[in-house]
Amino acid sequence: MSVRREALTLIGLVLLVDALFIAGYFLAGLRDASATMKVAYTVFWTVLTLVVVIRGLARLRNARMNRRW
Repeated sequence: MSVRREALTLIGLVLLVDALFIAGYFLAGLRDASATMKVAYTVFWTVLTLVVVIRGLARLRNARMNRRW
């Protein structure tokens, strides 16, 4: 894939993860949940976002390296 496409895919996936977790927060009624539950939800959200970003950056780096050769 091209560098531009990989970058746009990364941005789109991060936005998708955020949208899903924001919607899940309100739909699950976490606004009224305990502080422990909110922290656990935030940690899970952060870890999943980190996985998406690391995977996307690795693919982006590979696309850039393949472009040079």
